[in-house]
Amino acid sequence: MSKSKESMEIDNFKSTADLTSNPGFQSSLSIASKNVDEKPYNPFEHRTVEHPNSTIGSIVHLLKCCLGSGILAMPAAFKNSGLIAGTIGTLIAGFVCTHTVHILVRTSQEVCVDAKKPSLSFAETCGAAFTYGPKRLQKWGNFIKELVDYSMCITYFSVLCVYVVFIGSSMKEILDVYMPDNPLSIQAACALTLVPLVLICQIRNLKYLVPFSALANLLILVVFVITIYYVFLDLPSPKEREMVASITQWPLFLSTVIFAMEGIGVVMPVENEMAKPQQFLGCPGVLNVAMVIVISLYGFVGFFGYLQYGDNVKGSITLNLPEDDITAQVAKGLMAFVIFLSFGLQFYVPMEMITRKRKGKESKYENLVQVVIRTVMVTISVAIAAAFPNLELVISFVGAVFFSTLGLLIPAVVDTVYRWENRLGRFNYILWKNTLIGIISIIALFSGAYVSVQGMIEDFGGHSLENHELFENSTLT
Repeated sequence: MSKSKESMEIDNFKSTADLTSNPGFQSSLSIASKNVDEKPYNPFEHRTVEHPNSTIGSIVHLLKCCLGSGILAMPAAFKNSGLIAGTIGTLIAGFVCTHTVHILVRTSQEVCVDAKKPSLSFAETCGAAFTYGPKRLQKWGNFIKELVDYSMCITYFSVLCVYVVFIGSSMKEILDVYMPDNPLSIQAACALTLVPLVLICQIRNLKYLVPFSALANLLILVVFVITIYYVFLDLPSPKEREMVASITQWPLFLSTVIFAMEGIGVVMPVENEMAKPQQFLGCPGVLNVAMVIVISLYGFVGFFGYLQYGDNVKGSITLNLPEDDITAQVAKGLMAFVIFLSFGLQFYVPMEMITRKRKGKESKYENLVQVVIRTVMVTISVAIAAAFPNLELVISFVGAVFFSTLGLLIPAVVDTVYRWENRLGRFNYILWKNTLIGIISIIALFSGAYVSVQGMIEDFGGHSLENHELFENSTLT
């Protein structure tokens, strides 16, 4: 019996996979002493994705999450920087945003090896970086994970509300031209988006969203072509525009660009569901290819949009297009449809967290539960947008704060914490570099908050003045 027991223990010991999968086992023996070659854990070899994305599909997703309504605000961003400063600033901001995504994904892949897990989400990566970092900070791992998780959920849910307002406002502008006697209220316009948005949000796999992203990318190019057509009509000389704006306006430019470019919440889901995740980083790599395209388009639209409309440029350049021109109306309608197609991809971020939180609690009615959860979330976003049609001012405040924090500050902190013990590079250059990124994020945070609050105050004052004038007119009548 003792020989049989010893044989059983030896047979169990030979499986390194069983040992690594048991978190309670802490062996002090050397596997090499048993003449077993220890193979480093490769997370890519252990990933089992039911619906993996191709490399091209992953590029399409990254392009779609970055090329949204934010690119339409780039001419307004250039207004706060000038032509030369805006061009240089866009390149720098694009490089910083790309770099922070790079260090986040690289840290995630390295932490996967330590944790012996095939993949980690954004929040899980942040928590694991603390857990496997310095001993004094390990106890903060779970708190950081939960903090990032809920911050991501709130941020992207706020983006969904803004998307509803954008779609409703665009459709209202178009319909009001053709129904001047019966103008549609913004609340009704937002309500009309409910059923289509509920349907598109029932798609549960990123792979099935690729056709929608591809179509959205194609349509947004059509919108760009139409917009650029109007932009290049009687284009003024660059001498008529500021080359470098006042330095007091630069933070406004920075916060706008970061808010527009950051797609940090979609990065980890895209990387985790790639068929060949090792192609995400590197040169050319999925990340670099997508961001080169994004930065180029942002700089192009920002430069020539500001050159054409100058200080009169609005928050979305499509609002500068002629109201009674059919081609301009088509551009506005297509852009609303693009945002509609983008809704499903943005919706994936908060839904991914909810699905993960419910893991292990599935029931036999799981399909119905999923439908109900998704329907309720979309309904709430539409209801909030309809109740507060100027919600974009509030959401821009939340988005600017969270995107600058989630997209810049947190990746820099996570990278620093994870590499704190003897891995900060020569002369601790990683520490100094990440400190600079943190400073940039804080500037963007406060400047974004300032712009949003100032806009809300001005908007409130404008409505008060308008109501006062209406009261005076009614009294005179």
